[in-house]
Amino acid sequence: MNANTETSGASALDVIKMVLAAALLLGGIVGYYYFADASIVLRAAGVVFGIALGIVVFATTERGHELWGFIQTSRVELRKIVWPTRPETLQTTLAVIVFTLILGIFFWILDKGLVWATRLLTGQGG
Repeated sequence: MNANTETSGASALDVIKMVLAAALLLGGIVGYYYFADASIVLRAAGVVFGIALGIVVFATTERGHELWGFIQTSRVELRKIVWPTRPETLQTTLAVIVFTLILGIFFWILDKGLVWATRLLTGQGG
């Protein structure tokens, strides 16, 4: 029972932290418009500061830790990808362009043939 209380307490604390993070983010944005007569540099710095504080507060939550773990795992997976070389990319792009042109011409000819056949069957063409 004590473990459940600690879990719900941590969860409630996480909710409070996430609300605080959202409030900091929103506060930076609202401050930007509220202080419209202030320097644009100060207003932009306020937004950046609000975003940064919101991220820092969010990072201390359980969801923030999960997100950081996901980001780290994603970076490891990105390193495993074998990216194509420049010549491979150019060859693939050229093949796609040529194939698209060939199919475009084929479907244009097919369309013209079907229009001709439809006009011939309906008696509208000569």
